[in-house]
Amino acid sequence: MSTWLEQLERELDQRLSAFLRNNPVQDQLFRDQHQKDRAEALQRQRQQLQQEAGEQRRHLLNLAEEVRAWRIRIERAQKAGATDLAHRAEQHQNDLMQQGRNLWSDLEDLGRRFNEVDQQLDAIKQQPTQHNPVDLDKDWALFEAEEELKQMRRQAG
Repeated sequence: MSTWLEQLERELDQRLSAFLRNNPVQDQLFRDQHQKDRAEALQRQRQQLQQEAGEQRRHLLNLAEEVRAWRIRIERAQKAGATDLAHRAEQHQNDLMQQGRNLWSDLEDLGRRFNEVDQQLDAIKQQPTQHNPVDLDKDWALFEAEEELKQMRRQAG
């Protein structure tokens, strides 16, 4: 059994569909607005992905510096004969490197998502915009009036 909210939603969807079928101009306006809204949402998502990628890159660079610093500490501990300390430092360095690999993988995922968003944006941009039937009627009436005016000039001239 469906809830009253689901029934209301279905009823409203049916009424909207019927209205749009009976009003093609409104249907086209609705579709155009939907396409515009989708493009804007994708543009926001694209910007967010760019920001996330920038943060990931900065984090990776910081992590790389930290790995280098620990590499130096490991060498110092080994030279000083502090093998236990060197071993613990190596473990920490390995943990940092694993974090780096995970971040790199996340960055690659962001790149894939960015490409998907770009492809969707390109697809929206390549969709032809429909001309409004009212504009076509106006253009046709203007064309007929100009043709009639030309004919009258030929007859008068």
